[in-house]
Amino acid sequence: MGNQVESLVKLIKQRERGVNGKVLSFVSGKGGVGKTGIVTSLAYTLANTFKKKVLLLDCDIGLGNVHLLLGLSPDKNLKSLLKGTPIEKVIQRAYNYDVVLGFSGIDEIDELENLETANLLLQLERVIKNYDYILLDNSAGLNRYTIGFSRAAATTYVVTTPEPTALTDAYAFIKSLYKLYGYSNFKVVINMARSRREGFETFERLQLSVNRFLGIDLTLAGVVPYTERFREALRGRMPIVELYPSDPYSVEIKRIAQLETGQLLKEPKEGFIRRLIKFFFEGE
Repeated sequence: MGNQVESLVKLIKQRERGVNGKVLSFVSGKGGVGKTGIVTSLAYTLANTFKKKVLLLDCDIGLGNVHLLLGLSPDKNLKSLLKGTPIEKVIQRAYNYDVVLGFSGIDEIDELENLETANLLLQLERVIKNYDYILLDNSAGLNRYTIGFSRAAATTYVVTTPEPTALTDAYAFIKSLYKLYGYSNFKVVINMARSRREGFETFERLQLSVNRFLGIDLTLAGVVPYTERFREALRGRMPIVELYPSDPYSVEIKRIAQLETGQLLKEPKEGFIRRLIKFFFEGE
């Protein structure tokens, strides 16, 4: 199976160069850093603001929770896909993009052993031409699934927070993937930052360690601020970027999407009266 995975990883990367489809992997060294919120928000923004064809896969083996953020029923999920069911039969539609949901719980230990990364990679290779972006929301931590999926990705987004343990675990993931396979296409998202300064300082600490001990450079994709509105959106089972598009969280997600796509959005033109109101009454 190892040789099959190697071949599929190479094939997916070759296909990416020939078509528009781009595979992005999202990982975190530990749980609780808000990775799934980042992934679902970015998928929404790419699909609705930038009009991209997007497929989001919840690759959290046994602990998938994307359905909670999107308000979907997890009846069709990743388990059957990993066992060989065609991807078209498990795809669902949410907020103008396609979703393959994860699943919660493993019934038997044999079942876990039979879920093969290669089956999913094979499915990705087959449908990559249908999408502009394929986003993989991986489980937290380091395991054979996160490694396998990330190696097939054009870019791996490492989501962390300023918390020291989260930062240490993020470094451990980057180190492992680089040392084992020479993979170095990392972008970093600092989530739950109390200020942009805290976010930049957190990234600099991570970059310093990676550069010193591994000799590679990281790219800062974004500093996403902490917001209480994320919890409100979660309770309503709606994406925060739809419910609160002007929240600083949503604004930063849009900026990350701009950097990923290379597209700059034009701000809507305001009428003359509206500009006068803002000048005289809003202090601009």
